[in-house]
Amino acid sequence: MRIVVTGGLGFIGSSFVHHCVENGYEVKVIDLLTYAGNYDHLNSIKSNPLLVETLITDICDVTPDDLGEYDYLVNFAAESHVDNSIADGRPFVRTNVEGTFNLLECARQNPKLKRFIQISTDEVYGDLDKLDNHGAPSFTHDKLIPSSYYSSTKAAADLLVQSWGHTFGLPYMITRTCNNFGERQHKEKFIPKIIHNVKNDITIPVYGDGKQVREWVWVEDNVKSILDRILYYGDSKPSTIQHIGSGYLLTNLEIIDMVGNILGITPKFEFVEDRLGHDRKYQLHSNNKVTKALHEFLKEELLKI
Repeated sequence: MRIVVTGGLGFIGSSFVHHCVENGYEVKVIDLLTYAGNYDHLNSIKSNPLLVETLITDICDVTPDDLGEYDYLVNFAAESHVDNSIADGRPFVRTNVEGTFNLLECARQNPKLKRFIQISTDEVYGDLDKLDNHGAPSFTHDKLIPSSYYSSTKAAADLLVQSWGHTFGLPYMITRTCNNFGERQHKEKFIPKIIHNVKNDITIPVYGDGKQVREWVWVEDNVKSILDRILYYGDSKPSTIQHIGSGYLLTNLEIIDMVGNILGITPKFEFVEDRLGHDRKYQLHSNNKVTKALHEFLKEELLKI
């Protein structure tokens, strides 16, 4: 089995590449190598012949010839930092929407394609706290109500994938995942920032009142679940949307308290002006199996200090 992985030098994408190679599958990595990507993420498998190639290019410019022969295309490539999308949404429209469209057009020309896998996010459902205020359960997912340029462009990409499947009859899978944590995550994200700031005695910035609720899943549980579902669905089952969550909900303040309890300190933090349009709550309805909780990961990382 040969898998094309776009965004394979990023945080979640590189973890997926590791998992695929460890299980004996051939991989071709496509990545633009922006600030969020890093060649070092694949250090331990660069010399493995199963990692057939790494192509540095924009997914908007990829051609069918670039992709070669493959069974599955897994699209991790995305602009993903919400703050950046608020400052300038154009790169998000280009990569997340135009890039996905181009990959779909390329994949449509592959007669051996078994499935196109689009990696999406729980943020496409918008702020579930608002749904709760109207009496709906937190796991109701019957509408896409994205709040930011990031989540809007991800929702648009998902709809393109669904339209492509409906019009051309080719199978797809969309996985919507909650907040990931784990190794190789960029320091702009909340968990790495906390660890970095605590290690360097820097005050942790906390948006608004710090009571925003997020669901957290270990990146290795996420990528294992993605590959398991690819193998399960293959090319013989209907196209599908899959949730990959953990049921493990925490506020930002609870995470900081967790860090303090692990280290036996009171971490320094300060409330800062809230993000524009900041959603209060994300949660997925998922039966995903979890092998590592955030507390365990934080303990491992913080005790290295």
